[in-house]
Amino acid sequence: MIFSGKNFTFELGKKTYIMGILNVTEDSFFDGGKYNSPKKAVVHAKKMLNEGADIIDIGAHSTRPNHTVITEEEELNIIKQYLPLLSVETNAIISIDTFYPRVAEYALKNGASIINDVSGVFNLQIAKLVKEYNCGWIIMHTGGGDANTVPDYKTSITKDVLSFFDSMLEQCTEFGINKKQLCFDLGIGFGKTHEQNIELINNIHKLKKKDNALLTALSMKRVIKNSTGAEGEDLLYGTISANTLAISGGTDIIRVHNVKENVLAAKMADSIVRG
Repeated sequence: MIFSGKNFTFELGKKTYIMGILNVTEDSFFDGGKYNSPKKAVVHAKKMLNEGADIIDIGAHSTRPNHTVITEEEELNIIKQYLPLLSVETNAIISIDTFYPRVAEYALKNGASIINDVSGVFNLQIAKLVKEYNCGWIIMHTGGGDANTVPDYKTSITKDVLSFFDSMLEQCTEFGINKKQLCFDLGIGFGKTHEQNIELINNIHKLKKKDNALLTALSMKRVIKNSTGAEGEDLLYGTISANTLAISGGTDIIRVHNVKENVLAAKMADSIVRG
């Protein structure tokens, strides 16, 4: 089993892969404004790579609670300032965190290998890009909600996420996209209550599909804050704990802000659950 595409191949089941978060926004919920210049972004990307990150996920559009929506043109203009330098200065496998087709296409032409799509739908334009560029596609469940709204699910959240994954896999297969290019994301914090987030983390073993990669993205999120009462950097401890449980459940990739600490934790978890 592999997750592969343009310029990368990850063998699944052997280790946990680490996706380092590189937000170049002013208003991201945890690190907004920290890496808001190309030079700062490259320095941080290199730091994460040195600490063991397997993927650098660059995002120019915050999706935090009460975020400001920016246009496709605005997001594209931001990415154009960062991506070329990041591609030249590092040998990173780069993921572009976007749901805008023009941004995704520009990124794929300028060094990105993966589209990290938080739209929660089968976007035909994105699907065409995935097929044309043979890139990876991370598909996230939202249920039609976002960081502020929770849909009225007709079944359990676990069943809804499973049904969504099955539907997306079927649509992608029919469109001619190879299943090895697909990675699914639970969508922790998107269209879910605190209790539903906890249920999903606890049921990762049920949500992991045999032939597709699974990503868990819960670093420093509200689910950690609500469970622990922690703030700021202290959210790291709950993040590591939840990521360890996700690894035990079978997740393949964890998306994190603090790479070094999560790499070390993942190595320990892998030595226990992956042998």
